[in-house]
Amino acid sequence: MPHAELKYSADLDFDAPTMLADIEYTILTHDAGSGACKGRAYPTENYHHTHLLVTVMLLTKPHRDDAFTTALLEDLEAAITAHLGQRCFFSLALTYSSGAYITNEYRPE
Repeated sequence: MPHAELKYSADLDFDAPTMLADIEYTILTHDAGSGACKGRAYPTENYHHTHLLVTVMLLTKPHRDDAFTTALLEDLEAAITAHLGQRCFFSLALTYSSGAYITNEYRPE
């Protein structure tokens, strides 16, 4: 289950929920079995220069090799920047979790 986080200056005008949905869609086009992408958006009123930092984290899997990573990064960048209508600094990090990471769904009985 991937994670995506958006950290950005509050003067940046875009639809964060739609961007997060497009990030999920892009991941699923590269890896249909990846599952839902949990997303969070954190605007900040305190910043220096208009910016957007996107962090996407996936579990380590054998098929997620260098070629997969390169192709996914390119498509994520295109999907994300399609939502931006103003000049800003932009950073995108695609990371893979270590083997000591648990992802699950908790359902109280």
